[in-house]
Amino acid sequence: MFTVRSMSLRRRLLCRRLGHLPCSASSACQSTPPGSSSIFTASICDLFRFSLWKEMATLTGINAAVNANPNKSFEVHPPPSDSVSSLNFSPKGNYLVATSWDNQVRCWEILAGSSQPKASISHDQPVLCSTWKDDGTTLFSGGCDKLVKMWPLMSGGQPTQVAAHDAPIKEVAWIEQLNCLVTGSWDKTLRYWDTRQAQPVHTQQLPERCYALTVRYPLMVVGTADRNLIVFNLQNPQTEFKRILSPLKYQTRCLAAFPDQQGFLVGSIEGRVGVHHLDDAQQSKNFTFKCHREGNEIYSVNSLNFHPVHHTFATAGSDGAFNFWDKDSKQRLKAMSRCPLPIPCSTFNQDGSIFAYAVCYDWSKGAENHNPATAKTYIYLHTPQVVYLSKCSHSKLVVLLKPLLVVLITLLCV
Repeated sequence: MFTVRSMSLRRRLLCRRLGHLPCSASSACQSTPPGSSSIFTASICDLFRFSLWKEMATLTGINAAVNANPNKSFEVHPPPSDSVSSLNFSPKGNYLVATSWDNQVRCWEILAGSSQPKASISHDQPVLCSTWKDDGTTLFSGGCDKLVKMWPLMSGGQPTQVAAHDAPIKEVAWIEQLNCLVTGSWDKTLRYWDTRQAQPVHTQQLPERCYALTVRYPLMVVGTADRNLIVFNLQNPQTEFKRILSPLKYQTRCLAAFPDQQGFLVGSIEGRVGVHHLDDAQQSKNFTFKCHREGNEIYSVNSLNFHPVHHTFATAGSDGAFNFWDKDSKQRLKAMSRCPLPIPCSTFNQDGSIFAYAVCYDWSKGAENHNPATAKTYIYLHTPQVVYLSKCSHSKLVVLLKPLLVVLITLLCV
């Protein structure tokens, strides 16, 4: 198990009206085990947020008197006017895209020591997800308006609709090897799209609403309400490869496929991460660990990101913290200072030299803790250090220090 300092989670006001909350909450309606503290699910929070958004206007909050940037990260300007739902770097350059609850999709070019706004488009309702095409020319975005827009961002073209569902679209991913788009929705379906056609190539029924999705060809894993995890082999995308119940006891919040496609990480609203291998012969390597907690207070794990080079990973949570881990050595490599507001999403750039994360209210503590007068959203860029990202750096350090420790102990005993 990982040794960890934790933090807190009081999941947002659950709401049954739409079945989705912005940064976490759809499964929130699941029952809580007897004797445990009340935990509100993340996806349900999204549901709650969506329903509240229809009645109010702007939703987000932060106390300006508190230091929102304790890690001294570089701040992206100008930030969205409402909470951020997803962050994505282009696979071909340092272009960062953020989707947010103010109905906007924004793109910045990240240059040395600066961020330049490049372009933005609007949806009719809050935007929940985005993904880049593999060549870095085009962006896809989806959300509460139940459709996906294709935006030829690099050529300056206008967005066009290329996909639609019967309920808000929570996840979208581009599959380069199939030259198609896959979308996951709260309408309990997964749909594959040829962007040149108006109708989906295939519609896959899901057991419940889609809350999370991860793709590393040929592996795709979909997380739904009721803790279902559906595994697909994209060489046969119309058939489920395996369906399992999450190793975590509470609602799934995020997923990340292993870089070698041999398994995946799953994060939940209970401040816990599961490391799961697909091969039956590797089941002894499966384990779960606690994170993003402090004492009896538990916070949702909102984001999981593997480093593209070292294959260590980052977690970000509603406690306002982000940490770096190595699943193979079961070590936490680095714990960063806690921000005053939740981190709803995060991502690495294509070479892992930049870690982007959003700091904003995620509704995990309900509407009563939202103050529109001091509402603010931040997007930060952190430069990770190789010393705490590389797997080998820690093992080498131990090898180097061991003889020195032996000498020290010997001298002390003389």
